[in-house]
Amino acid sequence: MDRSLRMTRRRAAQTLALAGVLACGGAVAQSWPSKPISLVVPFAAGGTTDVLARALGERLSTALGQPVIVESKPGAGATIGADFVAKAKADGYTLLVGAVHHTIAGSVYKKLPYDFQKDLAPVTMIAMVPNVLVVNAATPVKNLNELVGYIKANPANANYGSNGNGTAQHLIGTQFQQQTGVQLTHVPYKGSGPLATDLLGGQILMSFDTITPVLPHIKAGKLRPLAVTTATRSGALPDVQTLQELGLKDFNIGTWFGVLAPAATPKDIVARLNTEMVKIIQSPEFGKRMDEIGAQPIGNSSEQMARRIAEETEKFAKLVKEAQISSD
Repeated sequence: MDRSLRMTRRRAAQTLALAGVLACGGAVAQSWPSKPISLVVPFAAGGTTDVLARALGERLSTALGQPVIVESKPGAGATIGADFVAKAKADGYTLLVGAVHHTIAGSVYKKLPYDFQKDLAPVTMIAMVPNVLVVNAATPVKNLNELVGYIKANPANANYGSNGNGTAQHLIGTQFQQQTGVQLTHVPYKGSGPLATDLLGGQILMSFDTITPVLPHIKAGKLRPLAVTTATRSGALPDVQTLQELGLKDFNIGTWFGVLAPAATPKDIVARLNTEMVKIIQSPEFGKRMDEIGAQPIGNSSEQMARRIAEETEKFAKLVKEAQISSD
C-alpha cells in the first residue's frame, strides 16, 4: 500500500471519529435537560449572589422546562462552592454562580484545590453591582472625613466586615486603609446575610458590601451610605458620591456575578445555557428586577466572560501583592 493511500485512509478514519464525537455531543444536548439543574451559590443565603441566582433560576426553569434549584455552599471566601462545582460531573446539571471574588482568590489563598480559569467554563455574566461603604445609622458618622476621624479616635471599635478572605470587599477594605491611613480589623463572614445582621446589631462598624443586600436597610434608615466604590455613581443611590469624588485616587472596584460550568461540560450545552440566559438577562422584565436591587444586567458571550476573568485575574494579582494579602 503506497504512502498516499495510507494517509487518505487515516484522514477518513479521523473524520469518522470526529463525526462520532460530535454526534454523541449532539445527542447529549438534545436530551438535556432531563432533570433538575443546580445553581450553586458559594455564599450564605440573603446576599447578592443568592438574589441574582434566584432571579435567574426562576426564569431559566421556565425556559428549559426543568426545575432550577439554588443551592448554598458557603465558606472560605466563596472557594468551597467553586471547588464543589469544579469537581462536579460535567453534564450541565451543576453550575456555579461565581463572582469577581474568584479572580482574586487565586492570589490570596496559598493553596486552592482548583484552578478557576482551567477547571470552570464561563457561561455568561449576569450583572455588575457597585459596592457601597455603609455604617450603622446609630453611629455619629455622617461623611467620609468624619468616618476617618472616628476610626482614629476609636481604634478599639475600628473594624469592617466582608464576605470572606479574598473577596472584593476584603480588597476594597485593604485599599481604603492604604489611601486613608487608618487601621481596621478585617472580620470575614460567609456571606452578606450574617454580615448585615452584625452590622445592624452594632457588632461591626462598617462594610463595603454590594448595594443589593444593604439597599433595603438604607431605605429604612438603619444604615447610612457614605460612598460607592466604583468610578461612577450608582443609579440606585444617585446622591451618594464615589470614593474617587471624595479624593481617593483611582478607586474603582465593583462586583460582577456570572455563571460557570465544570470545564469538561459539552460545548453545545454551554452554548444552550448561554443562549437561554442571555435572553433572560437582556429582557425588560429582568432589567426591571435588576433596577430594583441596584444591579446592572450584562448577558455577554462565554468568550467575553473568559477574557474578563483573565484580565481581572492578572490585575488583582498585582493589587493583592501590593497589599500583601494572603490566607492559608
